[in-house]
Amino acid sequence: MNGDERRPFMNGDGGDNGTNNSAGKELAPHVFEGEIVEAGDRPDSVVPQQEKPSRVRHVVGRKIVTAVKVIGANDHVARARSVLGYRLRKAPRDVLRLLWFFVRGVGRWIATGWRWASYADLRSDARAARLAGDVEARRTAQELIRADAKARWAKAGLFLRRTVITTAVVIVLVVLLALMEMVFDRAGMPGWLQAVYDVRDAIGTAVAAVWPWLPTIGLLSMLVAAVWEGRDRTPGAGWLTRPDRDDADSWVDERMISKALAHLGIAPLNAFFKDGGELVYTVPARKDGDGTYTQVRLPLGVTAAMVADRRRVLAANLGRASLETWPTTGAEESLLDLWIADKGTLSGGAGDWPLLTEGTVDLFNGVPFGLSQRGVIINAPLIESNWLIGGRPGQGKTSAMRVLMLGACLDPTVEAWAYILGESPDFAPLKPRLARYRMGLDDSVVADAVQALEDLLKEMERRGKVLSAQPGQPPKVSRKLADRPGLGLHPIVLGIDECHELFMHPRYGKLAAELCVRLIKRGRKYGIILLLATQSPTRDSIPKEITRNVSVGVAYSVADHVANDGLLGAGRYRAGVRATELRTKTDRGTCVAVGVSDSAWELVRSYYVAYEDGRDDVTMIVARAMAALAEHGRTVAATDPTGEIEAAPVDHLADIAHVINGEPRLRTQTVLSRLAGHNPGEYEPWTARDLRAVIREHGIRPRKVRGHWYLYPNDVAHAITRRAAHHEDDTAGDAAGEARGNGGTFPTTIPQPNPPLDLGKPRRGTQNGAAADDPENPGNPGSDGTADGSLPRGGGGDQQTP
Repeated sequence: MNGDERRPFMNGDGGDNGTNNSAGKELAPHVFEGEIVEAGDRPDSVVPQQEKPSRVRHVVGRKIVTAVKVIGANDHVARARSVLGYRLRKAPRDVLRLLWFFVRGVGRWIATGWRWASYADLRSDARAARLAGDVEARRTAQELIRADAKARWAKAGLFLRRTVITTAVVIVLVVLLALMEMVFDRAGMPGWLQAVYDVRDAIGTAVAAVWPWLPTIGLLSMLVAAVWEGRDRTPGAGWLTRPDRDDADSWVDERMISKALAHLGIAPLNAFFKDGGELVYTVPARKDGDGTYTQVRLPLGVTAAMVADRRRVLAANLGRASLETWPTTGAEESLLDLWIADKGTLSGGAGDWPLLTEGTVDLFNGVPFGLSQRGVIINAPLIESNWLIGGRPGQGKTSAMRVLMLGACLDPTVEAWAYILGESPDFAPLKPRLARYRMGLDDSVVADAVQALEDLLKEMERRGKVLSAQPGQPPKVSRKLADRPGLGLHPIVLGIDECHELFMHPRYGKLAAELCVRLIKRGRKYGIILLLATQSPTRDSIPKEITRNVSVGVAYSVADHVANDGLLGAGRYRAGVRATELRTKTDRGTCVAVGVSDSAWELVRSYYVAYEDGRDDVTMIVARAMAALAEHGRTVAATDPTGEIEAAPVDHLADIAHVINGEPRLRTQTVLSRLAGHNPGEYEPWTARDLRAVIREHGIRPRKVRGHWYLYPNDVAHAITRRAAHHEDDTAGDAAGEARGNGGTFPTTIPQPNPPLDLGKPRRGTQNGAAADDPENPGNPGSDGTADGSLPRGGGGDQQTP
């Protein structure tokens, strides 16, 4: 570096020390721009090479730890880890247990071998016969011993002979193959022979590979077999799989159940276990919803009802609350159906009603009612069902009935009635959707409820007539019939809250009970549904016939077995189906229900649709129901029980003539298809039997041509003519003052007993000619009462014989 380059770093006020400063100017310091960089902020390009591997290892390690945490959070991995940890901690105990199994298994083998070799069972029979003095039985046992000994030697000789022959054949084949391979080249042998040598070589290689391991494999096999033979034969293997974890006490297996049953204090059961008995589990303990289900075959002298009577003790033995333990009687008295809930799963509510904000209901498919003990939604059956709901005050019976009524109102075809025999506004928001609604404690409300029951009975009779007038005479109301407004077969739901006030009324109580029983017994197939709710299910408040005949019984918390069986049916308490175990506050909204599913009973957490201070979810549901009603063009008007809403008259004969349309003849199947196209609502359900019934009614008989049945337009035209003539005769009779019968009364005119003059005239064919033309029974006389020789209808001379 020269002097000029060093000059900017010299002091500005010092001398030049002999240096020439010819410019006479003061030198200024030179400033460099930059920033201070920390080691952690430097880019990778400036990171020292020795720091890069450590950062890579840190990132990779962090990712590995994250992956391990994610995998460890998996339920299956967590369970496997807990099981492994539990087994490692219990390893010394397991080793001792397996050793004991091995010793006991070998002992059992020795005992079995000794009994076989010494004929111990037959000798014991001979000894017992000798002590009893039964010479014949003793001689029989001794002869069995000799015969079995001969049979054993014969079997041993046969086995030895077969073994020797098989060994000799195998040796000869192996030697022949070896000699042939020594003489001939394998490449020149046929393909099948080469395949034989390949199989031989493969077998030899496998034997050579396995031979050194045979002693070890044989020893291990014997060890495993001995342990298996000596294992505990009590049900379950919880000691092998049950982990040691926080929720381990919620796991239930057969061993735990057997131990719990062994400490119930039932004398026959105690004697059974004392004698080394083992319970038979017809259904092994398995996961069932939010709990465990099993079915146990109980020993002699023990019934499922005995176990149900000790339900509290059983629950304590299993570490459960009484509500979480449900022993009930199965298909037989000795079958115990046992369902045990996981801890704490029944304490929560059912959640929001699925139809709270959207959706409609098809009443024929049920209404969401609640969650079963298995966590499954219960769709309450309403069609062909009648309900009896009860429980202590404030446990949820009114809320349950309101949920059912709301669900029914969301079906646009439903007509809903409600009678509240008390000063309760719980159903007031439903009033716009209800065709009939009364609330109060006075006698007029009770009288109106009784009148509603009488009206429903009249409506039931009217519906019976309408159903009998339909094609095929359907036995009950279906969805298709309910959707036809002209028939008036839509479902009618009648809800009566506090029904005990109705049945215990001094003036109307007996009549109301009789009307309800008649409706419950007969109204189900006519689309009439009865919902009864009470907080006083006693012998006097609920007639026994109602309890016996209702399809669905729902019991919230009740005080005693009388109320329990009054709601659920006789014998339910004895069978272990008990609402008395429900706690009044803790289990509010939880009920025991019978008939809501295919199971014998259900523990249901019913849905709650709020209608209280600060919250009203009912009104918006009713508004949706009204909108759906308007969309389908229906009204809320109540059914008039005195009106005759009959099916629109359809002239079947005229329709048949119309679809034939002047053709010379037409197959009956074609007639059916054309009728369905002409009037689908009337004729789509028709079958050949329906068509045959109509044409027989008018005296028309189809004709069989080359294996097919045909209708002829002339036959139909003659039937229409006969009907018109018959109608004119009836009209003339009315004009002359002859009374006609209707409404179920008998006519005053008496038919002439004398047969017509032409009855004895000869006819062609058989006397019962109509039977020969029966489409379903050709050539089978006697299947139809209409014949050429029978009494004529109207103008009998117009009938034609095919």
